[in-house]
Amino acid sequence: MTSTAPTASVDLTLRTLPTGALPTSTCSTQLLDAPWDVDARDPGYGPGASMSDAIPAASPRQGEIPREYREASAEELDRRIRAAKAQLGERVVVLGHFYQRDEVVQYADYVGDSFQLATAAKGHREAEAIIFCGVHFMAETADLLSTPEQAVILPNLAAGCSMADMADIDQVEECWEQLMEVYAEEAAAAGEDAPAPVIPVTYMNSSAAIKGFVGRHGGIVCTSSNAAAVLEWAFARGRQVLFLPDQHLGRNTAKAMGVGLEEMAMWNPRRPLGGNEEQALREAKVLLWHGFCSVHKRFTTAQIDTARAEHPGVRVIVHPECPMPVVDAADESGSTDYIRRAIEGASEPTTFAIGTEINLVQRLAAQHPQHTIFCLDPVVCPCSTMYRIHPGYLAWVLEALCEGTVLNRITVGEDVAEPARVALERMLAVRPAPVR
Repeated sequence: MTSTAPTASVDLTLRTLPTGALPTSTCSTQLLDAPWDVDARDPGYGPGASMSDAIPAASPRQGEIPREYREASAEELDRRIRAAKAQLGERVVVLGHFYQRDEVVQYADYVGDSFQLATAAKGHREAEAIIFCGVHFMAETADLLSTPEQAVILPNLAAGCSMADMADIDQVEECWEQLMEVYAEEAAAAGEDAPAPVIPVTYMNSSAAIKGFVGRHGGIVCTSSNAAAVLEWAFARGRQVLFLPDQHLGRNTAKAMGVGLEEMAMWNPRRPLGGNEEQALREAKVLLWHGFCSVHKRFTTAQIDTARAEHPGVRVIVHPECPMPVVDAADESGSTDYIRRAIEGASEPTTFAIGTEINLVQRLAAQHPQHTIFCLDPVVCPCSTMYRIHPGYLAWVLEALCEGTVLNRITVGEDVAEPARVALERMLAVRPAPVR
């Protein structure tokens, strides 16, 4: 295993791989294709970590953007983006997710995780437009937290999230109905003042519809950094938690809090009662939805073993969306912001093996040359849907704003937005334990 290339750009890394190395060094040769070509031919998530995931039939598709943006050189796009931003000034704020390609992040006014960026959007009431260089659920959250007058724009409508799509609102509603039938007698016998039989908790990486569902049913939203505090909140109000949509974050967090694996049950939405017996559901403390992040599912304990063998003393940090054996084998686990702060806080030159999305890992390696920083997965395989955002799309939506036209606006209907905001406000009121 070797450290990442000196550049922070995953796109440039792919294009400078030795001739013949591409098929084995990346997860897909199509990563070299322009995203508008992928948009035109691929109804799926596109090349990258989620390319094998099934995409819902109703997922948004991106129409063809004008030829001038598709054929423009990187230098021309750079000039046009900077000129448009200068013309718009404070009328626009550009948000870039940690996992976004470097060619786009360079134009962001704020860079962070989904919650940090939604908070940044909330803090800029003066902006007429918020351009979210991330994925669909993130733009929805920004719309929930911004004012009705502000337009939230997703440069490429095909930038979705396979994990978020794994919790379909119809499936979740059906799950809830089945659970209420299982707990009907128990709830009736307990009385009105007893804890609720189950509290729904959804990860920030979910659709606005799921956040709205959670808000309507006394539940709450969580992030990867405050999941433990949110679960404590939920257990104080209910006997059991339904955790959506990422099974690994739910399992890893509950396990770290002392919940036994025998007290967790998996809910498979394609099977009656999620594939469980009624008694097992009654005895469970946490119900885990059968969802996952395809980026973090790629990391393995074998990769950690290789990193330790080749780099004695390596510090292994992984995201809590990784499978439980990987989190258990690592030295630490934490959110993308936790990983960033851990590296920034290392006072001595350190070797880090990181288990999270490659764009962030390579950017951290470029920003901290005093350390040796590499991705646990030796195969360059970025988040498929983040990779759908390209400077060409950013130039397109920015220049349209200069002409008074709003493209690719993301809006959440008020029937969903009102309860979703309730779930988000509950989360904002929960304070995670201080990081030691």
